[in-house]
Amino acid sequence: MNVKFSSITHTTTCLSALLFNICLKNWLQKWKIKVNETKSSHITFTLRKDNCPAISTNQTVLPQVESVKYLGLHFDRRLNWKVHITKKRKQTDLKAKEINWLIGKKSNLSTENKILVYKAVIKPIWTYGIELWGCASKSNTAIMQRAQ
Repeated sequence: MNVKFSSITHTTTCLSALLFNICLKNWLQKWKIKVNETKSSHITFTLRKDNCPAISTNQTVLPQVESVKYLGLHFDRRLNWKVHITKKRKQTDLKAKEINWLIGKKSNLSTENKILVYKAVIKPIWTYGIELWGCASKSNTAIMQRAQ
């Protein structure tokens, strides 16, 4: 029997995907959940480079994406938080530019009030979900630290 390991792995992966699709369909029917295929996407969290088999629901294949936004957090495929951190960095930069007239050098506000505005407007942007993305690599967290 001369069967390549890669063909066995591929067959096993395909069978696992088929079983997952059947289980998913049964679970959705049991809980009476209707999936909106146009708003749904498929992401596999892994450090491997190869892609997972396609996931389908109602004979519609869900598109596989590299990152997905859920509850304001951007999850990328490798869970290294780079996408989330760069997007939040851009968001804090934009918000700081919007309120620069209020917290800038030429503002008549006292330092205490400027700090209060910073803590009320800018700090919540980058601290949201820090329990999750705070463990990212130093190079990724340094992106956000430079914005402070």
